[in-house]
Amino acid sequence: MFVLKSKTPQGKEIKLRPLTEEDWDLLIKWNTDPEVLYYSEGSDVSEYTPNQVREIYRSVCEKAYCFIIEADTKPIGECWLQKMNLERILRKYPDADCRRIDLVIGEKEYWSQGIGSEVIRLLTEFGFLREKADMIFGCDIADYNIGSLKAFEKVGYEIISKIKEKEGGKAEYRYDVAITRENFLRNL
Repeated sequence: MFVLKSKTPQGKEIKLRPLTEEDWDLLIKWNTDPEVLYYSEGSDVSEYTPNQVREIYRSVCEKAYCFIIEADTKPIGECWLQKMNLERILRKYPDADCRRIDLVIGEKEYWSQGIGSEVIRLLTEFGFLREKADMIFGCDIADYNIGSLKAFEKVGYEIISKIKEKEGGKAEYRYDVAITRENFLRNL
């Protein structure tokens, strides 16, 4: 089901290995943890069923490079790089090859250790150098998820959109961040 078309991205502290059918237990564990989902999902999601998890990842993996994040060979989260699928961004950049990054650190003892920034850096490098993307985005980052916003900014991403949320939700605003190939390569 999951196919990686190139070398496995690896950083100083972490390795991204391709998602496989053997990862269902991990994905289900992380996607049924309300604390993990609080930061990764919108205000209406506190848990997914195992069937929903399978449907989500099978669908995403048809359109994206999907990875398990490993620290010291231990699986601690998941991430992917995919072609942009949000109309608001595609309309704004119609002639650009736009990609997006999504990630979750599912093992909470690894939160706030800089791993998110390392994952973003690896996926950004992969997107620009291997996939030849023009721009890469982090999308719909909730205002209460300060760690995620800072992780993208640490890699050089800048806020390009601040979107007001409906009253009564978890977030007041959500953000889109982006970086161009030129800006990323300038800082390598």
